[in-house]
Amino acid sequence: MVAIWIAVLIAVISAVVFAAIGFVLGGVHRKRVAEAEIGSANEEALRIVNQAVQTAESKKKEAILEAKDEIHKLRSEADRELRDRRAEVQRQERRIIQKEESLDKKTENIEKKEELLAEKIKAADDRMEEVERLKRSELEMLEKVSGYTKEQAKALLMEQLDESLTHEKAVKILDFEQRTRDESSDLAREIISSAIQRCAADQVAEATVSVVALPNDEMKGRIIGREGRNIRTLETITGVDLIIDDTPEAITVSSFDPVRREVARLTLEKLIQDGRIHPARIEEMFEKSKREVEHSIKQTGERAVIDAGVNGVHPELVKLLGKLRYRTSFGQNVLNHSLEVSYLAGLMAAELGADVKAAKRAGLLHDIGKALDREFEGSHIELGVEAAKKYKENENIVHAIAAHHGEIEAKTVVAVLVQAADAISAARPGARRENVQNYIKRLEKLEEIATSFDGVEKSFAIQAGREIRIMVNPDAVSDEKMVLVARQVAQKIEEELEYPGQIKVNIVRESRAVDFAK
Repeated sequence: MVAIWIAVLIAVISAVVFAAIGFVLGGVHRKRVAEAEIGSANEEALRIVNQAVQTAESKKKEAILEAKDEIHKLRSEADRELRDRRAEVQRQERRIIQKEESLDKKTENIEKKEELLAEKIKAADDRMEEVERLKRSELEMLEKVSGYTKEQAKALLMEQLDESLTHEKAVKILDFEQRTRDESSDLAREIISSAIQRCAADQVAEATVSVVALPNDEMKGRIIGREGRNIRTLETITGVDLIIDDTPEAITVSSFDPVRREVARLTLEKLIQDGRIHPARIEEMFEKSKREVEHSIKQTGERAVIDAGVNGVHPELVKLLGKLRYRTSFGQNVLNHSLEVSYLAGLMAAELGADVKAAKRAGLLHDIGKALDREFEGSHIELGVEAAKKYKENENIVHAIAAHHGEIEAKTVVAVLVQAADAISAARPGARRENVQNYIKRLEKLEEIATSFDGVEKSFAIQAGREIRIMVNPDAVSDEKMVLVARQVAQKIEEELEYPGQIKVNIVRESRAVDFAK
């Protein structure tokens, strides 16, 4: 047992000894390996450092070379720019020297010209004195030869010149009038639009308002209603404006549509009579009044057709005629005016042996467009023509409607008669708002102005003062002078007379030769 333990101990000791020897030998080996690796690393580091130094040296040399090249390039550019500037300065100096030389030459030339001019002025003065002497001598010789003094010859020349200028002025006036006529349409529109913009005519109030009488002022509050509901309902349904102001026991109904205004007036009157004023009752009374007005319009149109003696008029045209009862033009009721034109056109057609029925029909329908011009765009002539065509009126009737204001040429006898009847009805005294005495005075003043000119024998104010016809003496007024006289008369009328519309100045010159056979 002991031997075994001894053997084991010996083995352990041997193992420890061998382990110590191996450890020592391993440490020595590792040291040698590490020293070898450190030596190779130092060599590599030295190599890298040497390579970096060489690279830096080459980069430095390259940078120095590039810098030298850039400096050389900049120096070359600076030298070139300097040479260019020196060359430009030299050119400018040469140009300045040339200009100075040119100015010196011009100054010398001007001095020479001034000397020559002074000599010419002196020569011209001498010649002017000689011309004056010759002129005086020639005038003396002319006075002796002609037997006229200077003043007499001057008067004769002025007279001849005046005659020549009269012709020239007449030609110029005719040319100006022609150009004015060409431009008159646009100019007239501009003037009329400007006048409409500035004008606030009193007649507008009469043509656009109706007054409803109230039993007492308490009724105004009932019409207005709680928080204004009644008056709002009235204005919304009827389409009119109700003006409730300080006027005692009255309400004003305002609208440009006369039919709508009449319906509103009747509605108000019915509500006042009934006494029950609330939105439902307002609607009921409005519908009732509307039916009454439409029935009245139809009856009025039928009565107008019967009064004019015209048959076969389309029912829609009959309604439009009835609407004319509520339409006025310059204070003249359009339906009454249409009936007058119908009567007058028929009478004239009978005298001439023309178609009386056609003349009456055209006269009755000539202003039919005025029943539509509140609702549609266009003049009453355009709207009337469209309505007549729509309801199958004869072409002659349509043409008479289109031509009744002279905007197109009247090509039929009926159209001419309607045009004349329309002018007569509109222009007669009392037809429109003009005092009869003022009307007569205006016509007398018009004739007085015309007869105040030399060479005028007679003058006649015709077409209710829309035209002045002047008869002149053919020996005193020539054809050329007629134009001047017409213009002078028109100017004097414009200065001294107030008149509606425009006045046509018509001058008549006749040359008559009378002899007797014996």
